[in-house]
Amino acid sequence: MKKPLALLAMVLGAMLQPASAQEMPSAQVKQGAIPHEPLLRRVLPNTANQEVMVFEAEYAPGGINPRHFHPAAITFHILSGTGVFQEDGKPPVTLRAGESLFVPTGTIHAHWNPSTTENLRFVEFIVAEKDKGRSIPRPLNK
Repeated sequence: MKKPLALLAMVLGAMLQPASAQEMPSAQVKQGAIPHEPLLRRVLPNTANQEVMVFEAEYAPGGINPRHFHPAAITFHILSGTGVFQEDGKPPVTLRAGESLFVPTGTIHAHWNPSTTENLRFVEFIVAEKDKGRSIPRPLNK
């Protein structure tokens, strides 16, 4: 009997969340990410400390990177599978293979793999101050 009550509590809790958070899985830590080495990481010519980074990201079914931001703009390009990306205060955006999304510097967002059977693979393109382009976690409470 505890399972149905726990499920009901979870559903009611989600209904009380702002509309922008309703469809995001409840995980607060990154999970289901399959690590890959960077595809490219180079200091930009004629700059003292700007670098370009290209990462392949892969998420197992149900994998999530919860609320976070980048101190640089980032572009996501889907290679395979389906990904859901959600900026704070906006409805989720579903992207499929061949589609891209630009996220401005400092935008708090989350992304996840909604599939229960297929991996999500995408490429991240980042230009940032050297060693400062990766994500910074943001808790659910601002």
